[in-house]
Amino acid sequence: MILVADIGNTTTTIGVYDCDKLLGKWSLTTDTKRSEDEYGILIYNIIKHDNFEKNITGAIISSVVVQLTERIEQAFEKYFNVKSIIVSHKIKTNVKINIKNPQELGADRIVNANYAAKFYKLPAIVVDFGTATSFDVINEKSEFIGGIIAAGMKIQAGALSEFTSKLPKLRIESSKCVIADNTIDAMLSGVVRGQAAMIDGLIAACEKELGQKVTAIATGGYCSTVAQYMTRPFDAINENLVLDGLYELWKLNR
Repeated sequence: MILVADIGNTTTTIGVYDCDKLLGKWSLTTDTKRSEDEYGILIYNIIKHDNFEKNITGAIISSVVVQLTERIEQAFEKYFNVKSIIVSHKIKTNVKINIKNPQELGADRIVNANYAAKFYKLPAIVVDFGTATSFDVINEKSEFIGGIIAAGMKIQAGALSEFTSKLPKLRIESSKCVIADNTIDAMLSGVVRGQAAMIDGLIAACEKELGQKVTAIATGGYCSTVAQYMTRPFDAINENLVLDGLYELWKLNR
């Protein structure tokens, strides 16, 4: 069994794979104050609940939180007795990273691009709904050529609440209407439907710049919520794309 970890700015997602199958998935709050032992014990006990802890033979980590990369790598070695592959621009992939500063590229975006290049028709764009909403563009030559980074919906909702005196905290969910007669629905329309309109517009702009239609792929926890309001439907939705992509990279680099 292979342990995969996607360390994001808000959430750390853990998965266990065996023979190409995702057996379990767990989400933790990303917390830079936790020690190596705290993460190790926490993840070990979560996995032990499903009796996977003694069968882990490998691990791979994608991280955008520098402080935690080595900490969780050491936790996996100490509590599961496995060495971890760390995703970076230096590991073997199915894509050529063709941007000015490859070392700046987030590990999660490398995972997305690699998975898209292997499993989807190119050119493709992966839209990843995380703390930020990122667009990863892969051309027909299997080259990662760049993308877009925009504020995610939680950031937008949090900013509306923080920087205004009357707007409340918002729970992200489906939007009932475009023109709202109350504050919550008005905020949901702006945040959720606004995100959909932004994605529609940016995918169209990318296609114009590329001179080609693209395969549009969505991943992340809110992708299905937003997709229902888009005029240009996604060609594929895979909420577990980053975990699946990590497992594919592990197979390629083991």
